[in-house]
Amino acid sequence: MQQQRKYKFILSGGGTGGHIFPALAIADELKKQFPDARIHFVGALGRMEMERIPNHGYTITGLPITGINRQQKLKNIWFPFKLAKSIAICRFLLKDRKPDAVIGTGGFASGPLLWQAQQRKIPTIIQEQNSYPGITNKLLGKKAKSICVAYDGLEKWFTKDKIAKTGNPIRANVLEPLKSREAAIAEFNLNPEKPCILILGGSLGARAINASVAKNLDTLTKSGAQIIWQCGKLYETEYAPLANKNVKVSAFIDDMNLAYAAADIIVSRAGAGTISELCVVGKPTILVPSPNVAEDHQTHNAKALVKEDATILLPEQQLNELADTIQSVLEDKTLSEKLGINIKRLALPDATQSIVSQIIKQLH
Repeated sequence: MQQQRKYKFILSGGGTGGHIFPALAIADELKKQFPDARIHFVGALGRMEMERIPNHGYTITGLPITGINRQQKLKNIWFPFKLAKSIAICRFLLKDRKPDAVIGTGGFASGPLLWQAQQRKIPTIIQEQNSYPGITNKLLGKKAKSICVAYDGLEKWFTKDKIAKTGNPIRANVLEPLKSREAAIAEFNLNPEKPCILILGGSLGARAINASVAKNLDTLTKSGAQIIWQCGKLYETEYAPLANKNVKVSAFIDDMNLAYAAADIIVSRAGAGTISELCVVGKPTILVPSPNVAEDHQTHNAKALVKEDATILLPEQQLNELADTIQSVLEDKTLSEKLGINIKRLALPDATQSIVSQIIKQLH
């Protein structure tokens, strides 16, 4: 029996959970298909991937790379030196490890790594999570072998023949069938007769969403609604005292499957990974994009869903309309049902396997 070749892969994705989680999901799937594969990561020093990746059992090399500071431009004086050093580290790493393929899921460190891999004719695969690509991926896409996307219309920026619509990797517990609403509501000690609103602002929290929810708590609960509110760890001290029998407040929700099952309507930021999960969940959703992300990615992501009648987009500057918008969706059963059906139609639950299939195509 012929022994399977021991493939080597280097992945880079970091800075935020939105880049780290897809990279880990891809690595785990590669390991599943190639148990003897050697998998290594590249990240940015001081960022969360330097802790998260080793916690999942993978090795990682840290680069001194940082993003460009658009607010305090004087801080960019060291950027060329950090970039040059990062490129040198990547050049040595690629020469030493000789990977069969290099995969980038976004973040500071993926730029120098993928660029150096392309210079050495090593196959590169880009996983572009957003509906509007960042400048790094636009440049790297010219020489990438495959570009895995989650939205239509990216041929404006990438060569059509290289694009594969795979979707974004989704957490395993979200892919499991949702628990029954009754069981989930009971777990949160809420009333099954009342509608339930799930508020999500990411693991750190969303200042504007939190402030709006706090301001509208009385209005929402007096109308008969209940709230499961993930306020984020930065805001737990401020908002935890507002919890009561109708309002459940926590810094972070560990069992998202349970929270999604309990929800009748979801209010959320519009990060690419979150939207991919919301599509699988298939509940009516109000998206409040963060205006503080590069290239205004979240607004572009939300607008892509609006085109499909799959969500309601509420800009952050219009958060004073949050309570009215929630009420209109809860009261209009036809609208609520339409939003749930249309967002579910956009789900791509097999994204991780599809991305790995694209990687395998590029192996010599």
